[in-house]
Amino acid sequence: MEFEKRKGMALAALASELGDKSPKGSVDAPILLLLRTINAIPSYFTTSSCSGRISILLHPHTITKKNKKKAGDWLFVSHEPANPEAVVRLLFDEQEREQDGGLVVFRFEPFILAVDCIDVASAQSLVSTAISCGFRESGITGIGRRIMVSIRCSIRLEVPLGQLGRLMVSSEYVRFLVGLANEKFEENKRRTDAFLQALHMKGSPGSADSKKDFHDRIQGYSSMTRSKFADLESKQTDILCEMSSSEKDIPAACAAEPPNMHMEDEDPYDYRKFSVGSILLSYHSEIEHCKLDREETGHDSGSSNSLQHGLSVNELVISGELVEKLLLWGHSACVLDTTKFKQILVFGGFGGLGRHARQNESFTLDPKVGLLKKINVSGPPSPRIGHTLSVVGNHVFIIGGRGDPIQILDDVWVLHVDENRWEQLACSGSEFHARHRHAAAVVGSKIYVFGGLDCGRIYSSMFVLDTELLQWNEVCIKGELPCARHSHSMVAVSRKLYMFGGYDGERPLGDLYSFDVATSLWKKELTLGTNPSPRLSHCMFVYKRYVGILGGCPLGYQYQKLALLDLNDLVWKHVKLQSINESLLIRSAACVVEDDLVIIGGGASCYAFGTKFNAPLKINLYKIGLLPCGSCDIGDKSNAKIDEKGHDSNTGISICHGDDPLASHENDSMCKATKLSPVSYDAKFSDHTDIMAGSNSDNKCMKHWVLQIERAHAKFGKDILKNLGWLDLGRRVYSSKDGTQIYLPITKNCYPFLREKLMASAEGFDNWNGIYPKKLNSGKENFQSVDSLSILVNLLLSGGGSLTIDASPRARKAPKAPHHVLREEVCSLIKQKGLSPELLDQLPSRWERFGDLLILPMDSFKDKVWDSIGEELWPIVMKSLEANRLARQGRISPTGTRDSTVELLMGDNGWVEHQENGIIYTFDVTKCMFSSGNVSEKLRMAHLDCRNEVIVDLYAGIGYFVLPFLVKAGAKLVYACEWNPHALEALRHNVRANHVADRCIILEGDNQITAPRGIANRVCLGLLPTSESGWPTAVRALRPEGGVMHVHGNAKDVEEGSWSEHVVRSIKDIADSIGYCWDVSIEHLERVKWYAPHIRHLVADVRCRQCNSYIL
Repeated sequence: MEFEKRKGMALAALASELGDKSPKGSVDAPILLLLRTINAIPSYFTTSSCSGRISILLHPHTITKKNKKKAGDWLFVSHEPANPEAVVRLLFDEQEREQDGGLVVFRFEPFILAVDCIDVASAQSLVSTAISCGFRESGITGIGRRIMVSIRCSIRLEVPLGQLGRLMVSSEYVRFLVGLANEKFEENKRRTDAFLQALHMKGSPGSADSKKDFHDRIQGYSSMTRSKFADLESKQTDILCEMSSSEKDIPAACAAEPPNMHMEDEDPYDYRKFSVGSILLSYHSEIEHCKLDREETGHDSGSSNSLQHGLSVNELVISGELVEKLLLWGHSACVLDTTKFKQILVFGGFGGLGRHARQNESFTLDPKVGLLKKINVSGPPSPRIGHTLSVVGNHVFIIGGRGDPIQILDDVWVLHVDENRWEQLACSGSEFHARHRHAAAVVGSKIYVFGGLDCGRIYSSMFVLDTELLQWNEVCIKGELPCARHSHSMVAVSRKLYMFGGYDGERPLGDLYSFDVATSLWKKELTLGTNPSPRLSHCMFVYKRYVGILGGCPLGYQYQKLALLDLNDLVWKHVKLQSINESLLIRSAACVVEDDLVIIGGGASCYAFGTKFNAPLKINLYKIGLLPCGSCDIGDKSNAKIDEKGHDSNTGISICHGDDPLASHENDSMCKATKLSPVSYDAKFSDHTDIMAGSNSDNKCMKHWVLQIERAHAKFGKDILKNLGWLDLGRRVYSSKDGTQIYLPITKNCYPFLREKLMASAEGFDNWNGIYPKKLNSGKENFQSVDSLSILVNLLLSGGGSLTIDASPRARKAPKAPHHVLREEVCSLIKQKGLSPELLDQLPSRWERFGDLLILPMDSFKDKVWDSIGEELWPIVMKSLEANRLARQGRISPTGTRDSTVELLMGDNGWVEHQENGIIYTFDVTKCMFSSGNVSEKLRMAHLDCRNEVIVDLYAGIGYFVLPFLVKAGAKLVYACEWNPHALEALRHNVRANHVADRCIILEGDNQITAPRGIANRVCLGLLPTSESGWPTAVRALRPEGGVMHVHGNAKDVEEGSWSEHVVRSIKDIADSIGYCWDVSIEHLERVKWYAPHIRHLVADVRCRQCNSYIL
């Protein structure tokens, strides 16, 4: 259903009147029929395309370390064969103009297409069809939430011509290049035509009627005008094609990325589950969904100045410096209020003008007029991202950040605003560890810093920098401690800090904490309304009595909303954002200047779709400030005048309480019974419960109330209360002594309304009998389909409901996360032993679990002090993390047998049983390695169709790939070669446990001796960092007519192309030396995971095909 929904949205977008955002302005005419044909096949739809092009690109400056390369300008672009004379005139006439000596590059780039597929089998079929038509670089680029196929080939051309004004080639040579490119265009056309023909045969079912239906669908698409059809097909062309500067080197295809881009600027987030590529793909799907919503409802934010349907998001027009200097992410910004008007200071980040890189320039932005100025400051900090910028008086402080993938910073800098001078500070006190992606907030003259990331370590400590004494102090925190996190946000309101979201190393977080700077007490806030979705790398700001949350990752439909926490009563409200277009608000910086929220930068980068930056945006928040105080007043028609659709007629803003369709009814009814007095923004938010109840005229609201309901209807009643936000999550549900009645704790806001309904029930309650039964049919009613709060409450009370005072409230004990429990227990132990609290930074934030055995990361508890208390420490760790055995990871032994060096800390042995993709793996973790990061590659092998195939695995191990081939792919026979005795013991057990021992022949010893020859359809070479020593053995194992080799290896991200060429060339040479006449090519290159900074684990699917004759 998800695929059909995406395809339906995409096809609906094709028919829209929205213009194509690609530089050309429309889908390339030569491939219109091809795109229509693919979209007519039920299993596919296209997401981006380029028919191929001839171009001439001008780089304005020479690339040097001191002078970063600026963005290129297109001198010439053609999606059809070019006229040589026109190109010659263009180039040699340009030489007469005054130029800056930019580099001129002539290019031909072939056809490229991205297709969304319904399943892996459809994707494999499409790739096979594309390869057979000459698109040999085609492959599946992702098999996660969306299965994407990239169709491409390598008949490209790229030639530098010299500097504009001083070309190093003659006009004759240019004519030769254009002729050569035109020939490639013809070859490109032959391949696309063949692909179209193959798809016609592939897409047409067998019967005449079904064929007619298929071709009718194509003709239906043909009836669209070009502008309508172009919208979705080239939606990402400016990202996918315009940034595709190198076919053989995919990182270079991201137009302005440096080689170290991806490890640097991808979140340390589990990208097996989520990638920046999927950000862009899912993001465009969400944007289309929002566009369709606006079309269906007739809401066009661009055609009206009214804010009736939300707040407008407008692009900020920049003057002075070029706006490209604000195309950043990972930067920081703050508001300077030292002059007659407020300005925004921006420092650092990744991106900027020209070749994207980390920046260290300082800019001021006047948001009123959009004037951007560069500050000529002396002695700036080094370039960085992920730092914080904090204003204290007339000074701006920078803390930490990341200079490059291995340079994490702990320095502190101050900008003397009056002198335009940066100064690095030497701070005393507690040791402040290097970190980036932390959060900082200012209270008085002190800067509070929480969390952050240093390579694999995630912090959970709170530090405070006294800017007067220039002294660091680690705060001894207490209360409900937040887990370690990075990429979160934190703001200060009076004497309290509020922190939301982030990433704990495993998942995005959606929790809200407050920190009282006076008591050093953390508190996890219990809020009303629908909480913002879990996210990281988002923006957080304070406006009047609200704390706002905007953007972040991962994306979803809630991305189109601004989440506002009303600090008076801790109620979340959600305001729709209109005209947000396709902004990607990830790692942006947000500042409030008077009534304007100014959003600077943000974006993402991926290999397939290039780099995306945001232009500066501005949202006027004035009408947010007009919203009535307290959640109840929002729905008071006599005051706020909110209509049945949730529109406030005073402010013109549509309030949407999360995704709850009943929210407006809830507020509408609740407010009739209770009023909350406004609390000023400057109030001390020390006790929100007192604030909520302090002005209520009904003293009974000060008591704790429960809803008594019959047991048979308790589940349904609890669901209704929870859905309406009326269930008090701070108290426990309990039953009567005889068990017939259940007592549901309700909130103070709920009591007046339920009381009013109970008092009126004698007159009007029975009127609902014609619609709903007197008694509830628990589990059969779907309360989400009910659109009236009154009906819901009548249903609730018809279950025998009554209100009762809770004489002895039972506090609900919130379950603590394992890392919270671990931190508390270990903190108590080191205090008892008199050890330094800084040791807590070595506590793990993640771990691996195999059955009842838990493996800690290598860098946890690494100080030798821990060993002295090991007898007491390890039982605490096991109990806190709910494990029966405990071990610590070590480095894989560099020996040929690649033994594990896991250290068993507690337990008798290291044997574990682990299930993955429905396959059982049993092994000794202290003697055999197991990489969870290879799960996607094992799954890919499992999805192959290996029926009737004989497979040789030269590095079988415990059966990492042997078992997927046998259990899932259906291989006829697998020869498993292995020489590690511990792995062999596990392998023999695993083939028996998975009932495939009859189809597996285990060969013990050196595979160069034991491996069979001339029998394999497929050979697996799963050895890192390189399997090259096994390539001759693999070639001999294949049948004389050839087969497939899955070649594993590590390569630098900028050397993937050269590594692939080396694999093909070497295997070809080996085959020639043996006497095989093979055509060797790579069918697919799989990027499995990052092995180390800038080092990828790659798998090349190498196809060896027999030529007509053997070499004599």
